[in-house]
Amino acid sequence: DDKYRLLAVFSLTDLLKSNAIAAIDKLNRLGILTCMLTGDNERSAKHIANKLGIGDFAANLMPADKTDKLIQFKNAGKKTIMVGDGINDAPAIATSDVGIAVGAGTDIAIDSADIVISADDIYTVYKAVLLSKRAMRTIKENLMWAFIYNIICIPFAAGFFIPLFGIAFRPEFAAAAMSFSSISVVLNSLRIRKFQAN
Repeated sequence: DDKYRLLAVFSLTDLLKSNAIAAIDKLNRLGILTCMLTGDNERSAKHIANKLGIGDFAANLMPADKTDKLIQFKNAGKKTIMVGDGINDAPAIATSDVGIAVGAGTDIAIDSADIVISADDIYTVYKAVLLSKRAMRTIKENLMWAFIYNIICIPFAAGFFIPLFGIAFRPEFAAAAMSFSSISVVLNSLRIRKFQAN
């Protein structure tokens, strides 16, 4: 019919951040299962998930649906991280084991989060995960060295070797050894300041 003619076609889609694909790929390489929870329609969600390399996604979700999805993951024995920026994400951020809000997000999302990322950049989430792993490794190293130190030094401090070998730990040496233990733990912890995510 000549009465109706197509004059224009508009296509709207979300623009991906330049390093979003790399960030998701690196998270997947760490063994972290990524899942996109969105209120967008199924077709749009599938398109974005495919471009990002996200295997699992759920679309047309209300805020309560996102929370329910996280609860399902937790009931399956999985640790959860929720990253969001809006009011709709706030309940899910609060429900997850670790909630992350981007700095450009709403106040309620930021208030619900355990971690607030100042940059509107998903790659920073990958850096935060790596930093947390590095911090946990440092804590374990400190505990290990403290345990070894105590195993070696406590028998000396208690005088266990005096009747056997006549070896005693003089008070000033004990104080120096305790100081050395504390300093070594602090210096090991300060190494985190040089952390760089690849």
